[in-house]
Amino acid sequence: PRFKEAWIEAGLPEDQFPTSGPNLTFGNWAGGDRDGHPLVSAKVTQKSLAKLRACALETLEERIDDLIQKLTLSEMFQQPSEALMAVVDQYASAVLKVDPSDSHQPWQRFVSIMRHKLHGAIKGIEGSYRSPGELLADLAILRESLEAVGASRLAEVDIDPLIDHVRCFGFHTAALDIRQNSEFHAKAISQLLKAAGTPDWNYESWDFATRQAFLHQELSSLRPLCPRSGDIGPEATALLDCFRVVANHIERFGPEGIGSFIVSMTRDVSDLLVMYVFAREVGLLEQHNGQLTCAIHVVPLFETLDDLDRGAEILQEFLQHPITKDTGALSENQPTTQQVMVGYSDSNKDAGIFSSHWGLYKAQDALSEVGHANDVRINFFHGRGGTFSRGAGPTHRFLESLPNKSLHGNIRLTEQGEMITHKFGNLPTAVYNLELLMAGVTQTTLSQDRETTDDTKFLELCEQLSQFSSESYRALLAGENFMEFWANATPIDILEMSFIGSRPSRRTGKRTLDDLRAIPWVFSWSQSRYYLPGWYGVGSALECMEQENPEGFKYLQDHNDQWPFVRYVLYNVETSHASADLDIMKTYANMVENETVREEQYAIIAEEFKKTKYMIDRFFGLEREQRRPRLSKTLDMRAPGLLKLHSRQIELLTTWRALSDEEQAQASETLLPTLLLSINAIAGAERTTG
Repeated sequence: PRFKEAWIEAGLPEDQFPTSGPNLTFGNWAGGDRDGHPLVSAKVTQKSLAKLRACALETLEERIDDLIQKLTLSEMFQQPSEALMAVVDQYASAVLKVDPSDSHQPWQRFVSIMRHKLHGAIKGIEGSYRSPGELLADLAILRESLEAVGASRLAEVDIDPLIDHVRCFGFHTAALDIRQNSEFHAKAISQLLKAAGTPDWNYESWDFATRQAFLHQELSSLRPLCPRSGDIGPEATALLDCFRVVANHIERFGPEGIGSFIVSMTRDVSDLLVMYVFAREVGLLEQHNGQLTCAIHVVPLFETLDDLDRGAEILQEFLQHPITKDTGALSENQPTTQQVMVGYSDSNKDAGIFSSHWGLYKAQDALSEVGHANDVRINFFHGRGGTFSRGAGPTHRFLESLPNKSLHGNIRLTEQGEMITHKFGNLPTAVYNLELLMAGVTQTTLSQDRETTDDTKFLELCEQLSQFSSESYRALLAGENFMEFWANATPIDILEMSFIGSRPSRRTGKRTLDDLRAIPWVFSWSQSRYYLPGWYGVGSALECMEQENPEGFKYLQDHNDQWPFVRYVLYNVETSHASADLDIMKTYANMVENETVREEQYAIIAEEFKKTKYMIDRFFGLEREQRRPRLSKTLDMRAPGLLKLHSRQIELLTTWRALSDEEQAQASETLLPTLLLSINAIAGAERTTG
């Protein structure tokens, strides 16, 4: 209704209003994302699929119950359509056990038949609705019959919202994505090869070329790699059990409830092709007209900068594989659509904020070109988190900053953690944010269609800024004493003991920065008011550019309002920087016992902090307090309360760390809940976690 209101208010002809509005659907990976999470088993995935389906069907049943009460039109006053009466005559006696002549309300009888068929779908009764498409077909008949008797208002108010509901949620509420790490897949295929009696079974030790050669040969037939029974290894068993759950669900209910099979840390095309082998093991690889096709949608996830740089090459090889091409040929979409997920978190942890966003920009541009060359529409799935260092920021600004031709009217976005509550916690806020997203995607798609190429000078200057920024950021992380400083100047040790994340803080349990997930990395810096991943390196990058390429610096200054990417990144870097507090940072740094480490590392960070403020103000030609008074006012209001919370957390941390030995374990354990409460309090006051 709001879309139509906006259409009319814009002065557009009402008789030309589109028959279908924007298509909004939801995904979910709670119960499907097992990347590093040992508790997400096949049984959990099965229960998740069942709960999502039950929720959708029960909600639809309630809405159809309401509809029965509203459609009280009588054939004594209105003549029902032939299509409506055909369905009523066909089903009424058998389904409702009544004589059709006993009622003069055929519309109500028709909806009662729909309700019976829907209830049968819940119970799994033969002859019930098998798919949401069948329900939509009946709703179309109902709508047309109301229009035919002049009850268009009833159709608009009661039927159209129900049609939109079915299109959005179907019989599955949200499509469940399945996600696992490429290293886990490599272990599983090694175990399958060993169980099959293959002499050289250690797939994990093979180089990428050897893996590709093996997979190309293996995927030429439907012959399974090994029998289902027997002990084939923990990774292989867990993975194939999950695939069998998906296969059973598709066989019973169709593919609508199954989302994408996302491969974390995709580093080679073999990481994607191996998914076809697993699919074949459980019957999800089929033969159509002599060609092999796959019933699941395999999606690469490019996370680190190196993986993003290789992404276009990997995607090109994947799209050219016969199974990928033949599966796409069966798609009803024209052109074929391939989803590609890009991660903001690990690229930021890897190279810093500016280099991360620039690497993502270049990768999307290159991936879009690959799609165009293969007549495949790339649908980007943006793995954004709740903080700017993990991809967040104002939705419309984010969309504007995307490369030309990377949007085709469709996009996928993650909403994580506290952002779900902030953006969708009540109906008005949820409607506002969803409308902002759909309007932004539409506007950006249309504007990109009018644009052709980016300014070459802009691309060169951003590449230069990225290089300067990355060098500064990586120099900090490579410092001999940096890890010791971070471990003591932030509450990372407490965060790793909390149970507030969707997965363990480390992928494999190794005590390294590479193994640490981005959420605790970002969370620890925000808790101690450094916000370091959201700004570090940008000040040095701008300073280096002004010194080494003053003409380029001036060019970006003069044209920054023409390049949404630069404006978006610097605007959000400034927000992260403004949220940090140098005095509180110093207080947390005082928890580092080694004086040399403390003074050295804090001095480096403080210098970059001051430089970032100075250079961003210089770049925009006006101090932040004058340009963004609203931001300053918001932060000033929070400051007194946050200062007390930080002081209390530092006091608790100091005491807890002093107790953390075997002799005082009980006292340490007693203090832990209060410490965790302090983390929750600061996160709530800052309105951000990781």
